[in-house]
Amino acid sequence: MSAHIYKKIELVGSSPTSIEEAVNNAVAKAAETIRNIRWVEILETRCHVEEQKVAYWQVTVKVGFTLDEE
Repeated sequence: MSAHIYKKIELVGSSPTSIEEAVNNAVAKAAETIRNIRWVEILETRCHVEEQKVAYWQVTVKVGFTLDEE
């Protein structure tokens, strides 16, 4: 068994509904082109305000995945 090698990328997901959905949106988009996703680190949470109300949530995440073994 060989040691796993991991890579992390940083993304910002957004959602008009919730923080959780913003994270899920980021992971779903990453999964379109990245295999072997193993974890997500939430780095930062913020929201965009329009007309004195929260319009949408933004969550900065790091997505960790294993690199393919040859």
